[in-house]
Amino acid sequence: MERPSIVKVALMMMMTVALSGAVPTILTGEEDHAKAQDYLSQYFSEVGVTTGSEQWRSGLDSFTDTLKMMQEFFGLEVTGQLDSDTMEVMLQPRCGFTDLPTFKYAHFDGQPKWDKNVVTYRITEYTPDLSQSFVDATLAKALQIYSDVVPLDFKQIQTGTADIMIKFKAHDHGDFAPFDGEGGVLAHAFSPGGGRGGDTHFDEDETWTLSSSGVNLFLVAAHEFGHALGLSHSKVQTALMFPTYRYINTEGYVLPEDDRQGVQALYGVRSSTKPTMKPAPKPQPEPEPEPEPQPEPEPEPTQEPDPGPAQEPDRCSRNLMFDAATSIQRHLYFFKGSHFWKRSSNWDGVSTRTINSVWSGINKVDAAYEYGPRGAVFLIEGDHYWQVKRNTVLPGFPKPLSDFGLPSSVTKVDAAVHIPFVGRTLFFVNNKYWSYNERRGRMDRRNPRLIRTELPGIGYRVDAAFEYRGYLFFSYGSRQTQYNYLRRRAVRTLMSSDWMDCD
Repeated sequence: MERPSIVKVALMMMMTVALSGAVPTILTGEEDHAKAQDYLSQYFSEVGVTTGSEQWRSGLDSFTDTLKMMQEFFGLEVTGQLDSDTMEVMLQPRCGFTDLPTFKYAHFDGQPKWDKNVVTYRITEYTPDLSQSFVDATLAKALQIYSDVVPLDFKQIQTGTADIMIKFKAHDHGDFAPFDGEGGVLAHAFSPGGGRGGDTHFDEDETWTLSSSGVNLFLVAAHEFGHALGLSHSKVQTALMFPTYRYINTEGYVLPEDDRQGVQALYGVRSSTKPTMKPAPKPQPEPEPEPEPQPEPEPEPTQEPDPGPAQEPDRCSRNLMFDAATSIQRHLYFFKGSHFWKRSSNWDGVSTRTINSVWSGINKVDAAYEYGPRGAVFLIEGDHYWQVKRNTVLPGFPKPLSDFGLPSSVTKVDAAVHIPFVGRTLFFVNNKYWSYNERRGRMDRRNPRLIRTELPGIGYRVDAAFEYRGYLFFSYGSRQTQYNYLRRRAVRTLMSSDWMDCD
């Protein structure tokens, strides 16, 4: 899947846009366009729209084309102009998973599914809005609409790790896809697979109900379990897997035709009578989670042995160290040796490739960063760098690092990260860094700067760095610091392997 299938996911059901006949108002304000840009970047990122208000000004064609695709997906009048009807849809509660421009049911890339007949699930944290017995019964009912039509059975367990781990939690809840408060994203789920695969999370800031008031738990859970079984979003507005939420009567609810075809395309048709699902026993309260470890003075990391170009590094090792990391079109890329891992914004897991198989002529990456307004991605090795776009290395590269204004004495960069809200790219070399003004195309005056002094809380060295959801993440050895740049303050300490969807 924030597999998280990333990357978010909330429900949702069919949505009928009621037009009263009034001519929609064209919205021209910068704030409205910024909201629209954020929406398109989050939910239609696969069609190439980039983020930031500057992209709206300098990349209007991209914004317009993506807006047209969004309007077509939701059955709106396709104008390419931001109007009041379009904004109304954008403000609807919905699933956090990306919308792909399909005309019916869709599956995740690679069509992941469960290769077993009995799928286990466990609820580790309940909502106080409903009794635990009601939550158990409702989630069992939401799973049963799938087991009624495909040869899968679901079993609730009370201890250990289940295939589908379920919890109700607000804001940051440990999967790098924090919820956004009441409204907006209601829940999200990961596509089938190991680690976090199938896990389903509900936003505790919502008011969960079994009726038309608040947010109906059955409808949201049924949609999210569709993702947990391998279904992506559908363009069919009467489908369960339509991305926005709308209440309908759940009495006697059966899986709509589009969703039934989608899940049966993955698992086949149930031909025998399914055994009656027994009521789930009431789970015991979960123990209080242990507090996160506090940052400690960081020792010099022990370099892992080079596995060689043909050997894939162990992404689940607790000693995992990144060579470089960056976001590219809202996906996260982590480089190690001759390989990289891609953590998709579509919540469909972590994939592995060799660097050279994607960017011909590049075998290793020491540092990498993405500069959003130009859609440019820079990959650095030794004293030279390449600019790439998608899977293509642009002509005229590699070029020397000195093009950025780095001194000739710098023959290798440890890490690089672009900070979009200040327009600066930081290049880390040993215990110092250089600040580069991307908009002016030149280094800032006061360079280099001491890491320990200017960025307190991250230590003396940086191996890899990237920006994600407004925070910077600095890795040194196997440990990583989430950092608030504007406040110059460490938020929490992570392990590099936490991004790898491992148990």
